[in-house]
Amino acid sequence: MSNLRELCKGLPLHPLPENKGRREGIPHAPVRTPNLSPEEKQLALKNILAPEFAQELKLYGHIYIISVSFRAYPIQNYPCKTKSAAAIMHMIMNNLDPSVAQFPQELVTYGGNGQVFSNWAQFRLVMSYLSEMTEEQTLVMYSGHPLGLFPSSPSAPRLVITNGMVIPNYSSRMEYEKLFAMGVTMYGQMTAGSYCYIGPQGIVHGTVLTVLNAGRRYLGVEDLSGKVFVTSGLGGMSGAQAKASVIAGCVGVIAEVDKAALLKRHQQGWLMEVTDNLDHCIKRLRTRGWAPRELSHSSVPLWLYFREARKKKIVLSLGYHGNVVDLWERLVHELDTTGELLVDLGSDQTSCHNPFNGGYYPVQLSFQEANQLMATNPAKFRDLVKESLKRHVAAINRLAEKNFFFWDYGNAFLLEAQRAGADVMRKGGNKTEFRYPSYVQHIMGDIFSLGFGPFRWVCTSGDPQDLVTTDLLATSVLEEAIKHGVKDSVKQQYADNIRWIREAGKHKLVVGSQARILYSDQKGRVAIAVAINQGIAQGKIKAPVVLSRDHHDVSGTDSPFRETSNIYDGSAFCADMAVQNFVGDAFRGATWVALHNGGGVGWGEVINGGFGLVLDGTEEAERKARMMLNWDVSNGVARRCWSGNKKAYEIICQTMEENRKLNVTLPYDVLDESILGKALQC
Repeated sequence: MSNLRELCKGLPLHPLPENKGRREGIPHAPVRTPNLSPEEKQLALKNILAPEFAQELKLYGHIYIISVSFRAYPIQNYPCKTKSAAAIMHMIMNNLDPSVAQFPQELVTYGGNGQVFSNWAQFRLVMSYLSEMTEEQTLVMYSGHPLGLFPSSPSAPRLVITNGMVIPNYSSRMEYEKLFAMGVTMYGQMTAGSYCYIGPQGIVHGTVLTVLNAGRRYLGVEDLSGKVFVTSGLGGMSGAQAKASVIAGCVGVIAEVDKAALLKRHQQGWLMEVTDNLDHCIKRLRTRGWAPRELSHSSVPLWLYFREARKKKIVLSLGYHGNVVDLWERLVHELDTTGELLVDLGSDQTSCHNPFNGGYYPVQLSFQEANQLMATNPAKFRDLVKESLKRHVAAINRLAEKNFFFWDYGNAFLLEAQRAGADVMRKGGNKTEFRYPSYVQHIMGDIFSLGFGPFRWVCTSGDPQDLVTTDLLATSVLEEAIKHGVKDSVKQQYADNIRWIREAGKHKLVVGSQARILYSDQKGRVAIAVAINQGIAQGKIKAPVVLSRDHHDVSGTDSPFRETSNIYDGSAFCADMAVQNFVGDAFRGATWVALHNGGGVGWGEVINGGFGLVLDGTEEAERKARMMLNWDVSNGVARRCWSGNKKAYEIICQTMEENRKLNVTLPYDVLDESILGKALQC
């Protein structure tokens, strides 16, 4: 508690704390190369008001200032005047918890460059402001910089965040590097800069659904036992792939170049095995994950192992410490020399939105060599990345000639491969269509059109029992909805979520704060929120609960190469939906709102937004939840309806009828079904 009070005092200027440099034993962000002019370097130091940090700018390409280490403490520990401010502190500290954050000392939560703040001075100032905030004030954040507390009303957001709002003509990657180095803008990814990241659990559920539905669509199977999924990335959100492979019931092989990231996932129990030996990987794939003691006995025929592996329904998450291009090329070698296809499904979750600054490591170099070249010769490093991407795609293309299926996971992999000159374009397709589909286009798009997306909540008490209680409440709500009758497509989603929640405990998904994620629609989100709020009021839950979602959702993101890649009316490159969502959530009851440039597929490629809503057991909290969550989903479903999506049209018509029964009017309720039908035909 005394440590928290110290943090809330603001900047310790007289004297400045000793800068001990980068701590050992934790992963660190790559050195940045912003190519600042002498004048820009002086401006960067002037902006931070501390010439003492000139060496840090020289060494790392950015000024981070002295860091601190902590975790998300129970909400009652924070020295605040309002519960909302304490809840925001809890979420910020969870984003920077070393067990959660990818590069905690550099304030990067995930994605290689997803910042919570630009530097630690901003963190201390924000903590100070939050400790003083009342229910009649709003804290305004400009790309990590706290502008100050301003008068507002109790119904207004307590916090309004914008990240990376650069004039469009200047929203280039090169300009970003300079602006970030000068401390004037920031890449907040999605939930890093909005303080709503909950660790890799945040993407586990979505990855499970993606892999399961990929099996259904591409392989025609419900049971993935004996099937092999190969991908890469274990650092930030990509760490979910190992756990998702096990939950989905397949053999997952995930390549990772950073040994520290790989070992972190293994120690957390998210990865079953690790190896740096490609021969071992191939041996495990040949037996589809089964490793009996007799494996070394050459007298036992290989087909017997294969048959027994399928019979035993082996599941495995195997982390390969090495470059995924080496793994793909070895799989091609096995196919060409033995005729054996050892992989069924494939994707990629490197931070390819940031390919030249540590998001993608070229196969020609070791991890250490790459980090060094990145800092000393950026131009040569860029050339090697492009060459590596072409080799990467060439191997995938060869495997795809057989019964192997690959999809883009929305990390800009195919986009950057295309820019590198790789053979990825779809003949006759538009500029958002590649020879391999985005997972939104083929797998998850229909789910968004139904209004389902990654809804989440965080128990600020820090008590695991509160999470158990909320899990039970959510399960009960979904079971009750099924009991009263829902469409088959919705029923399947609810049933998947019920199974997900019931199995969540045994899979040890919590990293950091006590949080849960599930995919739900508007009706489910509102009902779960009301049930949790009533649970707080009745004392079943000990402290407030924060509701949120991934920005990667029905309404939160305009991204032509991911979330809106299945919008075919020509508006995929328009960002009205995300901006309207941000504004609409703000005046419908959100505790805080955020709007970002960049996220997932990269700077200048996407506009996205999110929210945080504190439930405290009051009637006012319930009113806000009903109003805000309604809009937060309906906005995106309506947009998809107008773009010609029939599933979205059906949901809109159904929602209109439900709203009439509740005497609630939404923006599209002024239209009748016949008008919507005509719009759909157009």
